[in-house]
Amino acid sequence: MRKNRPWLYSLFWIVVSFLTLFPIYWLFVISVKPAVDLFSTPDILIKSFYWQNYIDVLNDRTLRGYMVNSLVISTGNAVLCTVLGFFACYALSRFDMGGKESIFFWTITNRMAPPAVFLLPLFLLMTQVYRIGDFSLLDTRIGMILVYCTFNLPFAIWTLRPTVDGIPKELDEAAYVDGASPWKVITEVVLPLARPGLAVTLILTWVFAWNEYLLAATLTNFNARTLTTGLSEYVTTTGTEWGIMAAISVFTLIPALIVFGLVQKHIVAGLTFGAVKG
Repeated sequence: MRKNRPWLYSLFWIVVSFLTLFPIYWLFVISVKPAVDLFSTPDILIKSFYWQNYIDVLNDRTLRGYMVNSLVISTGNAVLCTVLGFFACYALSRFDMGGKESIFFWTITNRMAPPAVFLLPLFLLMTQVYRIGDFSLLDTRIGMILVYCTFNLPFAIWTLRPTVDGIPKELDEAAYVDGASPWKVITEVVLPLARPGLAVTLILTWVFAWNEYLLAATLTNFNARTLTTGLSEYVTTTGTEWGIMAAISVFTLIPALIVFGLVQKHIVAGLTFGAVKG
């Protein structure tokens, strides 16, 4: 289709791009309209900008705290899952362990299960088991970082394993012959070559943690409440503040776009690394 009808190919991707980006554009349109205009006849084109919704969000101290919580929890979880996933994949790839394929499959089953299944066990673990005196992991940033590892760590292992398997073991052996220690082999041989896969894993786990709602809404109250769960506070019995919610949603998109922009050159390389072996 690309060679015979290039215009049809271009038209197809224009339509797909429009359908993909239009909801984001419409979200921005809602965020720059006053509440009165939202219930009038829909107007696709923006005729005037009403920035008060963004000003209200930025001036809200509680929402700023929610955003900081989201950044800390998402970044901490992404880094922790990427590091642990890399070492787990290195062990599965380089060491001849009995039942390692079963171990790999078992980790993936945690990702397959719906998050609602883990709500009660995680709540009891955070409030009863891992409790020291008056301190518990409930409604804490470190608690949410560890909770998200339940789902993001298996995903990180699944994503990174083809990357680590695609790095020839002969490089490790050559480094050992030259007198390198196991730690130097990992950090100076395998780690630099696995950088594209690590970048992809980091960004995907970060996005998953950033967008997660169910666990954050259940296991946090105020101290570790995230920005996505803060949206529900604007749905009340007296009405829904659509403009404020749209402005908050736009703010949630900005950090994700920045992170994607920083690592976009590694995404394609990371997704295809190890797909073809010589």
